[in-house]
Amino acid sequence: MDKIWLASYPQGVPAEIDTAQYTSLVHLLEESFQKFASRNAYVCMDAYLTYGELDAQSKKLAAWLQSRGMKQGARVAVMMPNVLQYPVAVAAILRAGFAVVNVNPLYTPRELEHQLKDSGAEAIIVLENFATTLERVIAKTAVRHVVVASMGDMLGTLKGMLVNFVVRTVKKMVPEFSLPNTVTFKQALAQGARMPLSAVTLTHADVAFLQYTGGTTGVSKGATLTHRNVIANVLQNDAWIQPALAKPPQVDAMTIVCALPLYHIFALTACSLMGTRWGAMNVLIPNPRDIPDFIEELQKYKFNMFPAVNTVYNGLMNNPQFAKLDFSGLKISLGGGMAVQKAVAERWVKMTGCPILEAYGLSETSPGATSNPADALAYTGTIGLPIPSTEVAILDDDGQPVALGQPGEIAIRGPQVMAGYWNNPGETAKVMTADGFFKSGDVGIMDERGYTRIVDRKKDMILVSGFNVYPNEIEGVIAAHPDVLECACIGVTDDHSGEAIKLFVVRRNASLTAEQLMEFCKAQFTAYKKPKYIEFRDELPKTNVGKILRRELRDEKQAA
Repeated sequence: MDKIWLASYPQGVPAEIDTAQYTSLVHLLEESFQKFASRNAYVCMDAYLTYGELDAQSKKLAAWLQSRGMKQGARVAVMMPNVLQYPVAVAAILRAGFAVVNVNPLYTPRELEHQLKDSGAEAIIVLENFATTLERVIAKTAVRHVVVASMGDMLGTLKGMLVNFVVRTVKKMVPEFSLPNTVTFKQALAQGARMPLSAVTLTHADVAFLQYTGGTTGVSKGATLTHRNVIANVLQNDAWIQPALAKPPQVDAMTIVCALPLYHIFALTACSLMGTRWGAMNVLIPNPRDIPDFIEELQKYKFNMFPAVNTVYNGLMNNPQFAKLDFSGLKISLGGGMAVQKAVAERWVKMTGCPILEAYGLSETSPGATSNPADALAYTGTIGLPIPSTEVAILDDDGQPVALGQPGEIAIRGPQVMAGYWNNPGETAKVMTADGFFKSGDVGIMDERGYTRIVDRKKDMILVSGFNVYPNEIEGVIAAHPDVLECACIGVTDDHSGEAIKLFVVRRNASLTAEQLMEFCKAQFTAYKKPKYIEFRDELPKTNVGKILRRELRDEKQAA
């Protein structure tokens, strides 16, 4: 396929990147630890961690992990929110020659058990707030080594003690647990400080991360991301973002707002690893759902990059205090994880002066695959162009490319595409083509400039009297209604039309009625696209990064 998108690239962005400049992710990390030793790498609850300290602390933990007798390539799980121990743990696991298994700390015991068993994790580093979940399933897993961290571990002696007292005693956020043979995070560091760290030879083909995905489509599967996959995506995104970084004013040391959870691939790459490559400081936000606290934290910093999902952008702008922040340093607002709605994007650029750069990717692509140009000035309604060294094909149901401008499944090929699903060749075969394209499950249309617009997930399409209706379109229009805060739509069985559209709405204004919204839809949509049913809700079900789960709404209807 001709790479028609290359003609749309901003000046200076290369068509290809060279993954050979790093032998492994550890090479990339250690280069930055040395180069930026005196710079702040992370800040959380007013406690700073420099690159030099991150180097020293992760080296100690890596030595301790090696002393447990696990073989190179063993899987070590990390079950923590955005706290300073997270980047220390990840760097330590990689430096010790092991693979990181990122775990959502809010998992139920059933979900945790599946992930630990499926990955074969032999060790876990867990925040004590979530240790009770581990206690319930550890006996059924291969986990033999447990490091228990507490919120105050890296906040300094006095502040750490105070924070731990408040978290445990006042807020009662640490349910009782009993886990035999555990060590605390501080004990592991102290013991590791007296141990040598053995040099490990890592290659591009070694596994760096197992990122579990597909929970929205069935049993969660581990996307196997190699050192090459993740190096590639860091370099691809770095090359892509340069036009935005080149714009005045010049920033020597970037500040990144890290509100998305680091255990999620979007924040892991866009915040943590990209930040390390740049010598940036990540502002860790442990609980972005607490909007007033989040805004209070943002007041302390002149931030330059803000990766987020639509719901986070929307939530912040709905608090009047947000508009009072200093946005003069903001160079990049990166939107991903779900569609950025036009109404949200337009409001954001008006408020901050920085357009949201909508990008697209999946856990299976480490995650970046496409993005709008970094010098874009306005919302495009597309997921942009394939980033360097990436090919995108739009395929029909038989796996053949469709004509330009026609809808088909978005398929991606590039050095960032996973090695496959962990120990699951059957599922891998379903998504990989013979010539190396990963089939995303998303339906898109590519235009003559190489920009792709997502029309929806294949299975989310609603068939009304033989007409295809894509929920993204309906939700995007209704979200622009001034009295609508959030919305989602699904297809429900209908005797007359096969399926009908049901709309779920969270109101911004409690006086909004279903009749008023129906009138609005009548003016916006042709007859078959109009919702037949409207249900108001206080909130909509979401994933850990704030993506609205239509599946849960569908499951509710089927169970009813």
